[in-house]
Amino acid sequence: MEYENKHVLAPMVRVGTLPLRLLAAQYGADITYGEEIIDHKFLKCERRINECIGSTDFVEKGTENVVFRTCKQERDRVVFQMGTSDAMRALRAAEIVCKDVAAVDINMGCPRSFSLSGGMGAALLSKPELIHDILTTLKRNMDTPVTCKIRLLKHSHDTVELARRIEKTGVSALAVHGRRVPDRPRDPAKWDEIADVVAALSIPVIANGDVFEYDDFQRIKVATGASSVMVARGALWNASIFSPEGKVPWEDVKREYIRKSILWDNDVKSTKHTLKEIIMHYSCLELPEGKAVIKSDTLADLAQLYGEEEYYQHVNKTRFQVEVD
Repeated sequence: MEYENKHVLAPMVRVGTLPLRLLAAQYGADITYGEEIIDHKFLKCERRINECIGSTDFVEKGTENVVFRTCKQERDRVVFQMGTSDAMRALRAAEIVCKDVAAVDINMGCPRSFSLSGGMGAALLSKPELIHDILTTLKRNMDTPVTCKIRLLKHSHDTVELARRIEKTGVSALAVHGRRVPDRPRDPAKWDEIADVVAALSIPVIANGDVFEYDDFQRIKVATGASSVMVARGALWNASIFSPEGKVPWEDVKREYIRKSILWDNDVKSTKHTLKEIIMHYSCLELPEGKAVIKSDTLADLAQLYGEEEYYQHVNKTRFQVEVD
């Protein structure tokens, strides 16, 4: 996995599933992160080949829920992001999936209470010894590239010091979200503090924060000196942000997302959540489209809502033939 001059889809909870990752790649994303998955949960999973749709699934034993789904098409660019607070547990979880992904990333930036209370995500930022333990344990025992994603600390010099300690573990790259833990998405990203980290390290740094147009990739790269650039909300709202030819109308992108969700049998709750996020950005959930999405119970309902019934029927007919054969 190379980390120079790459455009990267950020990890996003309930959003970064296979359809959005493939959609982002279709428009030009070089690296695509999956949503954060907690090590405890992943250790309950077993790897299964889903011949019906051509995917590799990691299925939770007992519930039969698909916790992580990937495919050969994204093997060389998908990053498995993990939430963890224990080195050996992280290693056991990573060993389950490492042969099916391009890299494993440790989440050290999530500010959600669930992560913090479990000692994961941004809680790790104040535990440099544990960070060292987790990353060195993974590096020693796996050939798969290991990276991590952090947020800014209270003072820039503290962020730089932590980044230097992380670099010494041998990670392949470091992603830096240009906000502190208490910051909200509306607060401007501090590109200057990402630049401080870049200046102090020799490994690739991936800059993240306030990338909403294609031109922003170059703007943040110049401002920070970062090797690569990561985008979250900008890609959620319109995955064609990765296209150098300019954005495609969001209605068209949304329909393509529906088709990929149907093709890869995405969890309907995840699909609905992503659609609602898009609609809330451009419109309102109280309008007919939003209400219809909320009422939809299945992918078939969503296919009908967006005029993709014929595609839905074609996919399921093909799937049935595979099962029969």
